[in-house]
Amino acid sequence: MLQRLFIFLLIFLILPDIYLYLRFIVHLTAKRWLRILYWLPAFLLSAGLLYLVYFSNNAFAERHTQAIGWFSIFFFLFTAPKLLLSLCTIIGVPFHKWLRWPRTPFICTGLTLAVISIVMIIYGSFIGRTQFDVKEVTYSSPKLPSAFDRYRIVQLSDIHIGSWQGNASAIQKLVKLVNEQQADLIVFTGDLVNHRAVELNDFQDILAGLKAKDGVYSILGNHDYGPYFHWKSKDEQDDNLNDLLQRQAAMGWKLLNNSHTILIQGSDSIALIGVENEGEPPFSQYADLPEAMRGTEGMFQILLSHNPTHWRREVLPQTYIDLMLAGHTHAMQLKFGNHSPSSYIYPEWSGMYLEGTRGLYVNEGIGYVGLPFRFGAWPEITVLTLRQ
Repeated sequence: MLQRLFIFLLIFLILPDIYLYLRFIVHLTAKRWLRILYWLPAFLLSAGLLYLVYFSNNAFAERHTQAIGWFSIFFFLFTAPKLLLSLCTIIGVPFHKWLRWPRTPFICTGLTLAVISIVMIIYGSFIGRTQFDVKEVTYSSPKLPSAFDRYRIVQLSDIHIGSWQGNASAIQKLVKLVNEQQADLIVFTGDLVNHRAVELNDFQDILAGLKAKDGVYSILGNHDYGPYFHWKSKDEQDDNLNDLLQRQAAMGWKLLNNSHTILIQGSDSIALIGVENEGEPPFSQYADLPEAMRGTEGMFQILLSHNPTHWRREVLPQTYIDLMLAGHTHAMQLKFGNHSPSSYIYPEWSGMYLEGTRGLYVNEGIGYVGLPFRFGAWPEITVLTLRQ
């Protein structure tokens, strides 16, 4: 798998360079040192790719997660503009050859797109990934008990705390923003860590500062089980999960693992239900929704489930749950208006979806996986107000 990825990325890197070199560089300069300088970034990026794919190990990847992420950013910063310029000039070739159109508009279009891509990558890497977005959302249902009208829930998801190493100030900013919402309830819909519970070492006390009148409730996401880490044994992986559960408890977060709690306002009550991760393969499937719901029949029900595909696979056809809150997609950390590459993978990938009065809200997440980058899909703090 990694070898195939290496070949793909190498092609992605080298082919545009070859084309632009032959198309422009050899005509612009005859100086050998400038031509060599042109190839220097490609050489360094190729060497970095080669090392990461063939010579690095799991321990190296864990110790240098941020460095690998920034290497990836610089890789795309150099390759994406060249690819866009190459494509635009190649598209212009038949128009110039057969229709005698000038090459200039195609070259200018390519240069414009290249500059836009550079600005996007730089902004998303240095500003966008910490540009917390507080989204006010309303969900209305005639089933909602009157005492819960205007009840405010803050939803967070996909913090991926291992990606924030060395940036505790950003998580402090997050906690401050959440507490300023003065929510009745805070819920977290999974993927607190990338792989290991020890990622929380520098952040546990900060996250313990999240406060709401009715507390903080959480569930597990696919990353929380540690399936993408090479453990020495199954026991070590199980110990890591137990460590994560204990840390969440120490933070004051109440974990709903195929279970529920009853929220009370005056003489009214609603059920908050949480399940373990329930994803489509290859993602883990540990949820036991019937068990989690047992005892909540006839109540207004809110479900916390990490993967939004769970809504159509089981929640809608097999239950009467009123509202499900999910995360997982990150909107692929890239969004233009209401469009994202995530829409080609997930039918429901961001925001509120309704089937009658039954709803699903997909939070775009706080953290990032792989690339330290977010553009358009800013890290999201959802403030959900329940209405009758």
